[in-house]
Amino acid sequence: MSMCWADPMETANTLVLRGGAKAAPHRTIPAVGTNYAPWYGGLLAGLAWLAAALVTGAWDDVNEWTYTAQLAAIEAAIGGVLLAVGLAGSLSGPVLARVKTSGAWLVALGLAATGWEAVTAKLMWLPPPFFVPPQGLLEAYLDDWPRLFECAYHSIALLGVGFAFGAATGFVVGVSIGWSRAAAYWGHPILRLIGPLPPVAWLPVAFFLFPSSWSASVFLIALATGIPVAILTWSGVSSVPSSYYDIARTLGGKERFLVLRVAIPAALPHVFVGLFMGLTSAFVVLVVAEMMGVKAGLGWYLQWAQGWAAYGNMYAALLVMAVVCSSLVTLLFKVRNHLLSWQKGLVRW
Repeated sequence: MSMCWADPMETANTLVLRGGAKAAPHRTIPAVGTNYAPWYGGLLAGLAWLAAALVTGAWDDVNEWTYTAQLAAIEAAIGGVLLAVGLAGSLSGPVLARVKTSGAWLVALGLAATGWEAVTAKLMWLPPPFFVPPQGLLEAYLDDWPRLFECAYHSIALLGVGFAFGAATGFVVGVSIGWSRAAAYWGHPILRLIGPLPPVAWLPVAFFLFPSSWSASVFLIALATGIPVAILTWSGVSSVPSSYYDIARTLGGKERFLVLRVAIPAALPHVFVGLFMGLTSAFVVLVVAEMMGVKAGLGWYLQWAQGWAAYGNMYAALLVMAVVCSSLVTLLFKVRNHLLSWQKGLVRW
């Protein structure tokens, strides 16, 4: 038997075996780090925040501010973290995936902090006390955080009670008007009469009818929430296709089943639109109501800060309001996504 020997100079990819077959091509193992790529957005954001720290710390203030050094340290820390994430790039994995979409905003915020610091504390192009530098807000948070925390707690509690009452009442009213002809006959004209009126227009009536400013504020917040929830719930129940009810009746569904298991689930997208609208309206009414008589809350804090010309505290309270409102909207979105998970792909927002 003769044996076929391969030429020693042949590579593994061209080695001819008996029968004319070729060996599988040789696969090289890629070198470690070939997939590495820095995150340039993070590098730019880090440089922007380091520039803000340099302007804050190295450039003297026209009027001395207490927390300039602390603000520069915070900005330098943010810039250092962003530079580290940017240099790590693709190696940072989940961390990069979460912040990569915010790269442009991180750069813009760093540049905005630099410009804000320059035109207020350094050049004083925006006159005090109406305009304060970033360290003015930091001073308000560090020195007056107990009062801010207490006011935020009272505002959230008041908003939660009023929003819950308004949402529940508006939901029941909306389902009743959308389902019952008798309820629609009596409720529709009332909604058309009260709905266009701004809730703050009821301030004198509310403070006269209710025994305390807190209960009057709850009523106003509930009114601001309940009107859009009632209208959108009514619209959702009325727009349910009649074929849904026909199929349910064919399968033996009674009237209670049609309301609870057909009409309400089908109207939930409209209900959540009403809840979103009611939350924003309730937040506006909350601030106005707290300015009119409540002895604690973010609205009261705004009025107090304006009275003492403490505009840094006023801007700090406005920022807290924005964070609280945004957090509540995010929480409502999560609730909606959980309850409407069965409609995924059908409902678009």
